[in-house]
Amino acid sequence: MSTADLLSIEPLELKFPFELRKQISCALQLSNKTDNYVAFKVKTTNPKKYCVRPNTGVVLPRSTCDVVVTMQAQKEAPPDMQCRDKFLLQSVKVNDGASAKDITAEMFNKEAGHVVEECKLKVVYVSPPQPPSPVREGSEEGSPPRVSASDNGHANAAEFAAAAKQFSEGLEAQDKSFEARALITKLTAEKNSAIQQNNKLRQELELLKRQSSKSGGGVSFMVVILIGLIGIIMGYIMKK
Repeated sequence: MSTADLLSIEPLELKFPFELRKQISCALQLSNKTDNYVAFKVKTTNPKKYCVRPNTGVVLPRSTCDVVVTMQAQKEAPPDMQCRDKFLLQSVKVNDGASAKDITAEMFNKEAGHVVEECKLKVVYVSPPQPPSPVREGSEEGSPPRVSASDNGHANAAEFAAAAKQFSEGLEAQDKSFEARALITKLTAEKNSAIQQNNKLRQELELLKRQSSKSGGGVSFMVVILIGLIGIIMGYIMKK
């Protein structure tokens, strides 16, 4: 803060959070600690780059006045983020009851015998505030945070390999499960077919027995063959 006799200025550095292609503003507060009316005027070494509102005015006794300095949008950043622009704030005691419309350039002319106080202000570029980083999953108290690629690339690669292996094993298990189901379906169909054949042979055997009983003859050679076939089929079914 300036300790001038007429106006105290806060701050003495104009700090702009520099961003390309964006207008940025910075505020000054002028405090009149005297019992006099004090006029002020703000000058800059680069008037095309800045807009000052108000650039002239009168601060009443024991009161304050805010001045807003706006930097126009810039297309490129200066080297090393250093700015050579400067501001000059001039202040002078004026008659009681004076207002901004009464201010003239002649009031700030030292050569005319006016007592003019001057305060130089520097321009400083600062980095804009960064947004808060998102909270990682699992970072709550009592549980370790998950490892990301930015923390440990090797750990992330290991996780990827483990996931790929697990996926491959899952596919193999699905293939084996599919083959097993196909085999079971095939065996079930063969078993059902054998049972049907067995039932058919039994019916034919019963028919032959009834025919043989009616004819009064003995067991024919065909009956013996059928009995043998039934035995073979039954053995096949029991084996399955």
